[in-house]
This record gives sequence, structure tokens and C-alpha cells, in this order.
Amino acid sequence: MNREQAYALVRQTFTQAFEKNRFFNFSQNLLNRVDESKAASWSSQYVKVAFRDHVHRYERLGTYTSPGKEKLDVLIVHLTDRSKLERARTAIRNFVADHLKTRDEKDAALVAFVSPSEATWRLSYVKMEYATVEKDSGKIGVETRLTPARRFSYIVGEGESCHTAQTRFLDLLQDTETDPALADIEEAFSVEAVTKEFFTQYAELFEEIHKALERLVARDKSIRDEFKAKGVSAVDFAKKLMGQIVFLYFLQKKGWLGVTRGQGWGSGPRDFLRRLAKGEYREYDNFFNDILEPLFYDTLATDRGHDAWCNRFKCRIPFLNGGLFEPLGNYDWSKTDIILPNKLFTNSEFVEEGITGTGVLDVFDRYNFTVNEAEPLEKEVAIDPEMLGKVFENLIEDNRRKGLGAFYTPREIVHYMCQESLINYLDTAVNMRQKSLVPGKPKQGKLFGDTEPEQIVLQRAVYEEVVPRADIETLIHLGEQYSFYEAARQSGTIGRDYPKPPKSIGDHAKLMDEKLADITICDPAVGSGAFPVGMMTEIVRARSTLTPYFNDIHERTPYHFKRHAIQNCLYGVDVDASAVEIAKLRLWLSLVVDEEDVKQIKPLPNLDYKIVGGNSLLGFPFKSKRLGEVERLKQRFFDETDHTKKAELKARVDKLLAECFAASKKSLGYEVDFDFEIFFSEVFQRKGGFDAVIANPPYVRQEGIKELKPILQHQFECYTGTADLYVYFYERGFRLLKQDGVLTYISSNKYFRSAYGAKLRGYLSSQATIRQLIDFGDAPVFTAIAYPSIIILRKLSPNGNRTCALTWEPGPPIEEFANIFHANSFLIDQKELTPDGWRLESPAVLRLLEKLRKAGIPLDKYVNGRFYRGIVTGLNEAFVVDRATRDRLIAEHKSSAEVLKPFLRGRDVKRWHIDNPDLYLCYIGWELSIKKYPAIYKHLQEFEAKLKARPEVKERRVPWYALSRYASDYWQEFEQPKIVIPSITNNVEYAPDLSGFYTNDKTSICVTSEVNYLLGLLNSKLLWWFIQRTAATKQGGFYEFKPMYVSQIPVPTSLKHKPIEALVDRILTAKAQAPSADVGALEQEIDRLVYRLYDLTPDEIKLVEEGAKR
Repeated sequence: MNREQAYALVRQTFTQAFEKNRFFNFSQNLLNRVDESKAASWSSQYVKVAFRDHVHRYERLGTYTSPGKEKLDVLIVHLTDRSKLERARTAIRNFVADHLKTRDEKDAALVAFVSPSEATWRLSYVKMEYATVEKDSGKIGVETRLTPARRFSYIVGEGESCHTAQTRFLDLLQDTETDPALADIEEAFSVEAVTKEFFTQYAELFEEIHKALERLVARDKSIRDEFKAKGVSAVDFAKKLMGQIVFLYFLQKKGWLGVTRGQGWGSGPRDFLRRLAKGEYREYDNFFNDILEPLFYDTLATDRGHDAWCNRFKCRIPFLNGGLFEPLGNYDWSKTDIILPNKLFTNSEFVEEGITGTGVLDVFDRYNFTVNEAEPLEKEVAIDPEMLGKVFENLIEDNRRKGLGAFYTPREIVHYMCQESLINYLDTAVNMRQKSLVPGKPKQGKLFGDTEPEQIVLQRAVYEEVVPRADIETLIHLGEQYSFYEAARQSGTIGRDYPKPPKSIGDHAKLMDEKLADITICDPAVGSGAFPVGMMTEIVRARSTLTPYFNDIHERTPYHFKRHAIQNCLYGVDVDASAVEIAKLRLWLSLVVDEEDVKQIKPLPNLDYKIVGGNSLLGFPFKSKRLGEVERLKQRFFDETDHTKKAELKARVDKLLAECFAASKKSLGYEVDFDFEIFFSEVFQRKGGFDAVIANPPYVRQEGIKELKPILQHQFECYTGTADLYVYFYERGFRLLKQDGVLTYISSNKYFRSAYGAKLRGYLSSQATIRQLIDFGDAPVFTAIAYPSIIILRKLSPNGNRTCALTWEPGPPIEEFANIFHANSFLIDQKELTPDGWRLESPAVLRLLEKLRKAGIPLDKYVNGRFYRGIVTGLNEAFVVDRATRDRLIAEHKSSAEVLKPFLRGRDVKRWHIDNPDLYLCYIGWELSIKKYPAIYKHLQEFEAKLKARPEVKERRVPWYALSRYASDYWQEFEQPKIVIPSITNNVEYAPDLSGFYTNDKTSICVTSEVNYLLGLLNSKLLWWFIQRTAATKQGGFYEFKPMYVSQIPVPTSLKHKPIEALVDRILTAKAQAPSADVGALEQEIDRLVYRLYDLTPDEIKLVEEGAKR
């Protein structure tokens, strides 16, 4: 099948109402061969009772067996009504899972889910995840428990775009020779590939609008003056406009726009914006000025009564409230003509064969939009609100993003962190209670008068299991599936073979629901809102799971749960205004997805005091007596829809808040305009802190926060001058928690072992119960930052706690993270997490590390502290010269020979030998009289401008002609016998130097008279294994061989040196003759001697051999 035929097949199949023959033709061409002998159909009476409300009938067109012997069924599932496509996703996914499991344990299904009208349908790939166990017979079989399935779906049918499906299925359809593996089919349903393509185009569209606005502002004085007066920038205007348009694409998918009079919400055209652009609702000269601005600010932001009729466009359009469709900075849109070119929104420019148009609407029209946020078991191959997080990451210019430290967290990681946060919260909220330390009723004698004295009751928190933690985990991980079966069981339409939820869930449903409704959550670096939305999703799912246990379910709908969570549970802060707006946008969209009232759409809430702009690290400990008034006003403001009343309420709240911060400049020396206990006082008044703090703290290197350091030093116990910004978010987050609260962070793992992380490590390990620690190392969790890690802890004294830990091995897809963690994690005693470094290793590894430390003394002590860093030149091109330049300088003046020293870089240090680069260092110290060396001085004058531009020269700490750091206290040590150590390497590469090389700052040196002995130890497999577990990691499998790590290597003081020295001498001789000489056999002999020197057992040797990666 050629390219044109493949395109045509996808277009014919997926842009029309469902037709069986077209679907089967597509399936045959996709899979190359389908076994039709397995075809069968089942009428409603053969559909299991639990599924009959959702599935009318279904049929199997055939079965496919992949080259890997995996089996897939091709199914058509006819649903009972159209709403099941959207509203019964769990039920119909469970139906297919049940079919696959009970009919020969198939691996997957290619399914057409069809509504009665057949106009709109879903093409889904459903993948099973069987759990295998070893049976008593010793054979491996499928575990008979609730087995989750994952579903990936395309939205197809009349009026739907097939651009994505054409792109994703093209290669498979064209290849008629190779039968696809199931992994190939799953890849065609990849959500990530689609969103990556979309947000790249989104960013390009944003830039076009941004540039057009800048041109308008530059040439139109009225726009320029209005924007300046209202504090509006072209960048923010473009961001908001793009956000408004994308929001409307989600709304038109709901059928909320362009509804005819007398019809209910949901009946509007799914291409309303395209019709607007065609002039079907109103003619126009300029699309933005004449159509979009009135639509935004005079329609969507205006309450037009119950009917919501819009005279301008002659249709019903809902009043949304919330602020998204209010003018940025309250600019006067009605009097300011912003004439953006129409071609920015739609045009006829050629893109490629069959595709035209490069405007915003043209690009957006090529994609499917869904308001359903992707979930671990349910993903639509379409643009969903989660995509806005990636847009946020990409719209921030590279330099600005580095300053903000904002990085997108993958959805699989967000799901895991949110679920684990909720599990830990519920475990505490349900199973912890206060218990009196005094038995019986306390009594106190009456010393004065007859008044009963006030009794102080001593209490402590105790864990008394009401709902087992394992049952709580089941509720969060599988509850949605169980609730479907439980509802069927209670209605009397289920058999005893169906999975049943744990008994404790039903017995304590009311208690658990109360705790879920009462949780308070804060993200102090909210970014695009992934964590608040993720936590809300988990809360709603868990509360919905409990609904079958309640009699009154009138307000137990996802919409009510979400609105309650947004109003009472969720809080967020970010220093970036764009992040705050996108986070609000995602919360509003989450409400839109579950608004099903076709008669009356509820206005969106005002989130100004829920998701707030501010610096989370600054604060002002001011306690105002008027905070109670602020809390009451904020409650009223949340639901207010009247423009005037809303403005009045906001003005009153802002005034009271401003009064709280009025004295900050006088008290602190700098102005503060945000504090958690002031802005979110209702949480601290009622609970003393948040139940959960969850975040991806900003990653900003310490060099970028110089102006903040004096403030941070006074505010944080964990302050260290070289600490990166995220370190302070840990302490801030911990302080924000109530007692027993849960903190869940993903950030760089650098604080595990770095010197600047020592205070933080001590702070957390001594004050918190650390539940989980996960080190991803080099796994690509982020696209923009390496070495991520997750920590989950409780604000509770450790008291002998054991931490569940995992070091992630690169390879498996991140989608499998949760399963791999539960299968491969191990327990370590929290007491092992000491301030000197956190090592996520098994108990056997930790025991061996301790044994090695006790077997010798630290290397720096062994060499009497003669461990040094290399020289910092400040400008290599000036101070480092080749042999020809050296010879010329000496020829010009013989004094040059005194300061020209043989020089090595980190890259020149190899295992067992030095690769001499024949370079020389102009060794010019700060106190040196440069005039004594005229040739050198003349040479340096060629670089004078660059040398004077160095910060240390500008600050007059260093003469312009001198080295930046010249090892003033130890320069003579470079000329002694020593071992040279590269500062960063992915292998063990210690080299001897008996020639007096000076080295750069990418190395360190260990000066010793026992070069051969120590070289043999350091290059051994055992000490390579040791450094891998004690040094900081770098991207690509590299390690930091800085003095702080290498100097701690234990060296036995045994006198049994000679055999090791003799072997090293043979290696050095071989390497001197031929650097590429194979010395593997000699290295193995050294390894055996070193094992014996440290007295390792056979099991310990095996541990090292398996774990030392070279």
C-alpha cells in the first residue's frame, strides 16, 4: 500500500460514521493478516450482567498473532448510548479486559467502541497487564485478581480530524511485508508523540502573534500608551490570547458554543470557531478586533441571564466567569483597536500535500481536542489540558526558564506522586489518633477557692489501624474498577465471581470520605498546575469509589467533588505570573469536563486567592487580627459573578492583605508581598499547616540567586552559600506541613551527596519520617534536567523508621515506574541516611561499605592531608601555551623558563598513564613581579582586554596578568611524586606523575611517596565499586572524583604492599611502552590481592563483581 492509499484509507475510515466493512478493511491492512475463523458475535443476553447498562452487544471480527506470539482480538463493541463513550470509560475498559482475560487470556484488543448513532466513535487499543505468580505446582500462571488494562483511544467519526491518525498509522499501513509487534501498534497510539508535535506548533504560533503585537505597539501610539498604563506586555498578551483560544477549542468539543435558542448546552457545533472565521455568525473586517474581543469580553465574561443569549452572534454562549475572559490588566478593549492580521488566525498557505493553512485555527483544526486529562489506565490520542504544562515549559525563553527553574514533570510521575501522597495522608488521617499519656480522668487539687482548675491533658499520637494501609492502597490504585463492580453488586446484578473491594473500605467509607473532603494541599512551585490537578483527580476518583456505600448521592458527582476540592483543598503559589494563569486554566478546564447540566452551566469560580503569585521562600511573620475578615471575604469572592461586587470584594481583600505587609520593609529591610500564613490563613488557623505539600521545586543554580542569599541565610537552617535554590524549598515545604503532614517532592538528587546538601540531609533525616526515596540517576524523567529523585516523608519523628528505597536502572520505560518500584524497592534503616551522604543501597551493600571504612583510614589522612585541587587559570588561551610558543618565549627572554611549567588537563589523565599534551602553563601568581618576565608580559598583553573582564580582576582582587587561582599555599606540591585524578569520569582513571606536571582545575592531586601502592588500590575494582556508591553522579554515567569524595576512600595500613606494588610496576612499564597495552590479567591479580587485603568473603566479592560497572 503506497502513501496516498494509506492516507485515503485512514480518511475514509475515521472521518465518517462507523461502518463495519471499512473498519475491518483498516484492521486487515494494519495487521496484514487476521484470523477470521475466530469471528463471533454476542447479543445483549450474552453480555455479563454487570456490563449490560453500558454494552448492548459486541462482536469479534478475528484474532491476530504477532511475531512474538502475542494475541490480539479485533472487536466491535456497541454501546447502549452515546454518553458511554465519555462517561463510562472505566466500565467499557473493564468490559474489554474481562473479555480478554476470560477468552484465552489474550494480550490486547483493537476495538471500535460505537454509539447507537454511529456518528462518533472511538478506535481503542486495550492492553492487558497480567500479574503472574508461581503456583504450588511450580508452574507460572496468571494471578486471579483484578487485572488492570490500559486503553489508548482516537476520537473518530463525523466532523473529527484524522491528521494525527494518518501520521501515526502511515508506516504500519505501508509495510505489507512485516507483521507488526504489539509494541508497534501501541506506538501508533502514542500520546506523547502527538502532544510533542502540537506544542512545537503552538510555540511557533505564539511567537508569530507576539511579533505581530510588538509591531503594532511600536507603530500605534494609542495601543502603546494603553498597554503602558495598564502594565500589559506583548508577551503576556500573546500568552493569554493563545490560552483563551485553546480553552474555546475544549469548550466547543463540549458543544457549549453557538447553541441555537431553545436547545440545551451540548448541542452546539463542534467547529464553532471555524464558523466564526467564515463569517457565518457575523461579518467582520478584522477577526480579532471585531470577533474575538467581543466574544471574550462582552459575551463569555458577561452574565446575560438564564438564557445566555448573545445578540451579537445570534446564538447561546455561556457566561464563564473566573477571569480568563476578562481583559489583561483591564485594558480598554472597546476603545483600543488592536488590528492583528487575519492571516494569523486562518489562511490558505500550502503546508504539504493535502494540508493548507498556517494560522492558529488552521493548525488547531488538524488536531482532536479532549477535556479528559490523561490517566494511568486511560489516554486519548488527542490534545488534553495536561498539554498546557508542556506549552508552559516551551513558551519560556531558554534564559528565562533557567532563571525560573521551571521544568515539566511527566504525567506518569505526577500520577505516582499524587497517589502516594494521598495514600500516606489517608493512612495518617484514618489510623492515627491522639492518646492520653495519663490513665483515667486527670485530677488536680483545688488550692484556691472552689473553682475547678483547668486540666492540661498530656497526649501523644498513636497508630491504631482502622483501615489497613494495604486496603488504602487498593482504594487509590484500583478503587475505580472495584467501585464499578460494587455498584453492580449492591444493585443485585452481579455474581460472586466478580472482584470485591476490601471489607474495611465499605465498613469505613464515611470516615474515609470525610478525610478526603477535609484534606488541604499546597504546591509552593505550582508551575502549570500538574500537581493540584493531579491531586484533585485522585481525590475525586477515591470519593467516587466510595459513592456506592452512600444512600444520598445527589451531590456525589465528579463536578461537586471537584468544585469542593478547588474551594477547600487546593492551594498553589508561583513566582511566575504566566504559570499562575495556566494553573487556573487547568482547574477551570477540569470543572468543564464534568459539567453535565444541559439546562444551566454554572459560572466558573474565581481562583485569585487559591492559586497565587508570590515568592514562596520569602515571608513576613505578621499576625493580623483581621485575617478572619479576610477569610470570610475570600469565601464570598470565590463564587461571586457580578463584576461590580467582585471588584469591590477583591479591593477589600487586597487592601487588608497589603496592610499585613506594610511594615515588612521596615522590619526586614526588604519588601514582602506574600506569606503562606497570611494568604492561606484559613488553613493555619484550623489545622496549623497543610496535610500535604507536593511540588517540583525550581532548579536554579546557586550562581543565579546571589541577591537572595543574604535573605535566605537568615530564614533557613539549611542555608549553605553554595546550595541551589531547590534546597530551601525542602525546608519551606516541611515547615508548611501540619504535624503528621506528608511532603512529596521531585527534584535533583544532588543534595543526596553534595557538600551543600549536608545540612538539608541532617535536617530531614532527624526531623522527618522518610517513607520513600527514589533516585532516577540518568533516567530521562525530565527532558531538561538530569538526576531527578523523589522523596516522600511525614512530619513525624523517625523513631526507628525504615525507608523504602529504589535506585532506578535506566532501560525500562518510565510508564512502568510504579510497577518496577513496587517490585524492586528495598528497605533501609533511616539511621543510615546520615548528614555525610545518602546512599540508596541494599542492607548488604551498606554493610560492606561500613566494613571497608573500618578496614582502613581515609586516604587524605593516609597521605597527611596532601590532597589538592588543580589551578584555575581564568583564561586558558592566555595562560596555556604549546611547545612552539614556549620555545619562542624562552628565546625572547630566558627568564620565561622560570614560570613555564609542564601542564595537564583533566582529559589528559588516563588509567595508569598520562597522555602528555605537550602544553605549558604561564605560572603567574598574584604577588609575582611581572616586569621580571618581559616576554611573558608581552604575550599576556595580547589578551589584556579579556583578562581584565574577569570578575576577580574587576573587583581588584587579582592583577589582570595573574592566574585566577594559583595554588599559592601548595604550588610546590605539583613538582612532587603524585597521583593525578580527573574530577569527572565514567571509569576509574587514576594516573601516576613523577614528572612534575602542574594540572588544571579539572583534576586534583594526591601527593605521596607510595605512588604504586595507592595507584593499585585506587584503580582496583573494589575501590571503583566504593566510589560509585559514595561520589556524586553526573549525566551519562559519570562520577565526580572531587577531593571530598576520593579523600574518604579507606586505605588499609597493612604492610602487605609489595605484591601490589610489583604488579603496578609491570602495568606501568607496559603502558610506558604502549599506552594501549592490554593489562587486564594483571588488573585481575591486583583485584584478588585487594579483596584479600580488605578481607572480603566470597559473597562480598560477588556483590562487588556484579555491581562494579566499568
